[in-house]
Amino acid sequence: MDWPRLDFAAEQDVYHSAHLYLQLIGKLPTRLHPWENHGWHVALKITPSGFVTRTIAANNRIFSVEFDCQGSNIVVDCDGKAVRIIPVTGQSVAALHGELADALTALGLPVPLHGAPNELPEVIPFKDDDRKRAWDPDVIARAHGAFSRADAAFSRFRAAYLGKSSPSHLFWGSFDLAVTRFSGRRAPPHPGGFPNLPDRVTREAYSHEVISAGFWLGGGDVDEAAFYTYAYPSPDGLGDAKVAPDAAYWHDELGEFVLPYADVAAASDPEDRLLTFLESTYEAAAHLMDWPDDVATSRASYGRPTQEV
Repeated sequence: MDWPRLDFAAEQDVYHSAHLYLQLIGKLPTRLHPWENHGWHVALKITPSGFVTRTIAANNRIFSVEFDCQGSNIVVDCDGKAVRIIPVTGQSVAALHGELADALTALGLPVPLHGAPNELPEVIPFKDDDRKRAWDPDVIARAHGAFSRADAAFSRFRAAYLGKSSPSHLFWGSFDLAVTRFSGRRAPPHPGGFPNLPDRVTREAYSHEVISAGFWLGGGDVDEAAFYTYAYPSPDGLGDAKVAPDAAYWHDELGEFVLPYADVAAASDPEDRLLTFLESTYEAAAHLMDWPDDVATSRASYGRPTQEV
């Protein structure tokens, strides 16, 4: 299966629009679902069509909201019976805020859509952001295709770990797909400092030692789609570790290993190339952090356990 072409330089304005739309949707589980450790409940799941909230219970009903990347719609599904579809056309965040609020109200659901985006340096409250947004259905469909292929590899990587691990899930604050492994040991308090995000949220997310891998469409100090791996707390010497494949490198400013998406997409076996990166960077960090040797198994295969049981 081919991995879709991505072009950050040409497509970043559409990515930013999608990021802001997802921020609006992401507020719902934040305010209507019991808090789970490390904020896992707020993350979105990858579907064949797009990104969806987990099922939320409210007002004696259950519902979810999906950002349909393949159809450029937002779909509110309530009780599996009542559906509201909001076309995404590049409207302002304020306009989408109003449309989503109307859809939720019509279904008898709560509307906790107040506030502003998180983890962005400059934010405008949702209801006040009336700037028209760049949009291209083909761009977001291809971006979703890249997330979907990364999700499949991340899920396979997760399956080879016997300790506590997050699912592969999309965090709308940073607009990245992530899968995180835990040693079980407490970590020192995180310094926080993420823009427009309370430090208490960051410190709870990093309450325990982690080695985390992810994928994002580009931005900040990396102007291309890329995969990454980092550890918290980051051990001394991690940046000097030898990892694979050859295209992977240590990014000093981010404190992460980075592998360009283009290198993976061009490989004869993209999933194998990505798994090689995930496995080698995990091994480098786990060795330096003195994690147990018996929690990571051989690469997970389909249809059989990862070890004898």
